[in-house]
Amino acid sequence: MSPIGVSLRSVADRLALIDYFLAEIRALPLNDTEEFFRDTRNVWTCESCLRRSLEALLDIGRHILAKGYGIAVTEYAKVGERLGKDAGFRRDEAELLQKLAGYRNRMVHFYHEITPEELHRICRDELHDVETITNGLRRWIRENPDKIDETL
Repeated sequence: MSPIGVSLRSVADRLALIDYFLAEIRALPLNDTEEFFRDTRNVWTCESCLRRSLEALLDIGRHILAKGYGIAVTEYAKVGERLGKDAGFRRDEAELLQKLAGYRNRMVHFYHEITPEELHRICRDELHDVETITNGLRRWIRENPDKIDETL
Protein backbone atom coordinates (compact mmCIF):
# COMPACT_ATOMS: atom_id res chain seq x y z
CA MET A 1 0.00 0.00 0.00
CA SER A 2 1.36 3.39 -0.97
CA PRO A 3 0.66 6.54 1.02
CA ILE A 4 -1.47 8.96 -1.00
CA GLY A 5 -2.37 11.57 1.58
CA VAL A 6 -4.71 11.75 4.53
CA SER A 7 -8.07 13.12 3.46
CA LEU A 8 -8.67 16.23 5.53
CA ARG A 9 -12.36 16.04 4.63
CA SER A 10 -12.69 12.47 5.88
CA VAL A 11 -10.89 13.23 9.14
CA ALA A 12 -12.78 16.49 9.73
CA ASP A 13 -16.14 14.79 9.11
CA ARG A 14 -15.38 12.13 11.72
CA LEU A 15 -14.07 14.65 14.22
CA ALA A 16 -17.31 16.61 13.79
CA LEU A 17 -19.29 13.42 14.45
CA ILE A 18 -17.33 12.81 17.63
CA ASP A 19 -18.02 16.37 18.78
CA TYR A 20 -21.73 15.80 18.07
CA PHE A 21 -21.82 12.47 19.94
CA LEU A 22 -20.06 13.96 22.97
CA ALA A 23 -22.52 16.86 22.99
CA GLU A 24 -25.42 14.39 22.90
CA ILE A 25 -23.97 12.55 25.90
CA ARG A 26 -23.34 15.78 27.79
CA ALA A 27 -26.94 16.88 27.19
CA LEU A 28 -28.09 13.98 29.38
CA PRO A 29 -28.67 14.43 33.13
CA LEU A 30 -25.36 12.74 33.97
CA ASN A 31 -24.96 14.50 37.33
CA ASP A 32 -28.38 13.44 38.59
CA THR A 33 -28.25 9.66 38.84
CA GLU A 34 -31.91 9.25 39.74
CA GLU A 35 -33.06 11.37 36.81
CA PHE A 36 -30.59 9.68 34.45
CA PHE A 37 -31.94 6.20 35.19
CA ARG A 38 -35.57 7.30 35.17
CA ASP A 39 -35.47 7.29 31.35
CA THR A 40 -33.85 4.12 29.99
CA ARG A 41 -33.18 5.87 26.68
CA ASN A 42 -30.35 7.73 28.43
CA VAL A 43 -28.38 4.50 28.81
CA TRP A 44 -28.85 3.65 25.14
CA THR A 45 -27.81 7.14 24.11
CA CYS A 46 -24.64 6.77 26.17
CA GLU A 47 -23.89 3.35 24.71
CA SER A 48 -24.45 4.32 21.10
CA CYS A 49 -22.75 7.71 21.19
CA LEU A 50 -19.75 6.42 23.15
CA ARG A 51 -19.24 3.36 20.93
CA ARG A 52 -19.60 5.39 17.75
CA SER A 53 -17.16 8.01 19.09
CA LEU A 54 -14.59 5.33 19.79
CA GLU A 55 -15.09 3.76 16.37
CA ALA A 56 -14.69 7.15 14.69
CA LEU A 57 -11.43 7.79 16.60
CA LEU A 58 -10.08 4.43 15.56
CA ASP A 59 -11.22 4.87 11.95
CA ILE A 60 -9.36 8.19 11.81
CA GLY A 61 -6.25 6.47 13.14
CA ARG A 62 -6.53 3.69 10.56
CA HIS A 63 -7.02 6.29 7.82
CA ILE A 64 -3.91 8.20 8.91
CA LEU A 65 -1.86 5.03 8.93
CA ALA A 66 -3.16 3.81 5.57
CA LYS A 67 -3.19 7.04 3.59
CA GLY A 68 -0.34 8.85 5.34
CA TYR A 69 2.10 5.97 5.77
CA GLY A 70 0.90 3.07 3.64
CA ILE A 71 0.31 0.90 6.71
CA ALA A 72 -2.75 -1.35 6.78
CA VAL A 73 -4.02 -2.04 10.27
CA THR A 74 -6.85 -4.53 10.44
CA GLU A 75 -7.39 -4.61 14.21
CA TYR A 76 -8.52 -1.62 16.21
CA ALA A 77 -6.34 -2.85 19.07
CA LYS A 78 -3.21 -2.08 17.00
CA VAL A 79 -4.14 1.43 15.82
CA GLY A 80 -2.77 3.28 18.86
CA GLU A 81 0.43 1.25 18.91
CA ARG A 82 1.12 1.89 15.22
CA LEU A 83 0.25 5.60 15.46
CA GLY A 84 2.82 5.89 18.24
CA LYS A 85 5.44 3.83 16.46
CA ASP A 86 5.02 5.00 12.86
CA ALA A 87 3.17 8.32 12.86
CA GLY A 88 4.81 10.17 15.73
CA PHE A 89 1.69 10.18 17.89
CA ARG A 90 2.58 10.98 21.50
CA ARG A 91 3.24 7.87 23.57
CA ASP A 92 0.67 8.69 26.26
CA GLU A 93 -2.00 9.31 23.62
CA ALA A 94 -1.09 6.14 21.73
CA GLU A 95 -1.42 4.13 24.94
CA LEU A 96 -4.73 5.79 25.77
CA LEU A 97 -6.05 5.02 22.28
CA GLN A 98 -5.09 1.37 22.80
CA LYS A 99 -7.07 1.39 26.05
CA LEU A 100 -10.06 2.96 24.30
CA ALA A 101 -9.84 0.37 21.52
CA GLY A 102 -10.00 -2.34 24.15
CA TYR A 103 -13.11 -0.78 25.63
CA ARG A 104 -14.71 -0.45 22.20
CA ASN A 105 -14.03 -4.14 21.60
CA ARG A 106 -15.58 -4.93 24.97
CA MET A 107 -18.66 -2.88 24.05
CA VAL A 108 -19.05 -4.80 20.79
CA HIS A 109 -18.10 -8.33 21.83
CA PHE A 110 -18.90 -8.40 25.55
CA TYR A 111 -21.85 -6.00 25.53
CA HIS A 112 -23.73 -8.30 27.88
CA GLU A 113 -21.16 -7.59 30.62
CA ILE A 114 -21.45 -3.80 30.50
CA THR A 115 -23.94 -2.49 33.01
CA PRO A 116 -26.00 0.68 32.74
CA GLU A 117 -24.19 1.93 35.84
CA GLU A 118 -20.82 1.46 34.16
CA LEU A 119 -21.93 3.38 31.07
CA HIS A 120 -23.31 6.16 33.23
CA ARG A 121 -20.05 6.43 35.21
CA ILE A 122 -17.87 6.45 32.10
CA CYS A 123 -19.98 9.07 30.36
CA ARG A 124 -20.12 11.21 33.50
CA ASP A 125 -16.45 10.92 34.49
CA GLU A 126 -14.26 9.81 31.58
CA LEU A 127 -15.27 11.54 28.35
CA HIS A 128 -12.09 13.59 28.69
CA ASP A 129 -10.22 10.51 27.39
CA VAL A 130 -12.06 10.79 24.06
CA GLU A 131 -11.31 14.52 23.97
CA THR A 132 -7.62 13.87 24.67
CA ILE A 133 -7.42 11.69 21.57
CA THR A 134 -9.43 14.07 19.38
CA ASN A 135 -7.09 16.88 20.44
CA GLY A 136 -4.11 14.65 19.65
CA LEU A 137 -5.49 13.92 16.19
CA ARG A 138 -6.10 17.60 15.54
CA ARG A 139 -2.54 18.35 16.65
CA TRP A 140 -1.20 15.59 14.37
CA ILE A 141 -3.00 17.20 11.41
CA ARG A 142 -1.49 20.64 12.21
CA GLU A 143 1.99 19.17 12.65
CA ASN A 144 1.94 17.03 9.49
CA PRO A 145 0.75 19.23 6.63
CA ASP A 146 2.90 17.24 4.19
CA LYS A 147 0.73 14.16 4.87
CA ILE A 148 -2.59 15.92 4.27
CA ASP A 149 -4.67 15.86 1.07
CA GLU A 150 -7.08 18.80 1.10
CA THR A 151 -8.81 17.95 -2.19
CA LEU A 152 -12.31 16.53 -2.20
